[in-house]
Amino acid sequence: MADVKPHHYDVLRRPLITEKSTLVAEHNKIVFEVALDADKNQIKDAVEALFKVNVTKVNTIVQKGKTKRFRGFAGRRSDMKKAIVTLAEGQSVDITTGL
Repeated sequence: MADVKPHHYDVLRRPLITEKSTLVAEHNKIVFEVALDADKNQIKDAVEALFKVNVTKVNTIVQKGKTKRFRGFAGRRSDMKKAIVTLAEGQSVDITTGL
């Protein structure tokens, strides 16, 4: 497993705690918001280094920002990239404690 480097904190922005992410947590999966330019290998290295676990698979999703109106003016939310990280059998991470 890799050493913790400062750029690992730039790759993983925050864990996403939603109803859907808690359902997939039963299958050894964790959902993170990650940097838009992060690739699957960088995400895997960051999770393994920060949480000391083995990652078997990483799936990514780019969610395009919505157009919203605020006081009559049109604005746009930022794009967001999510990563669904599958951990090795028998391993888990408590993401509610923080780092």
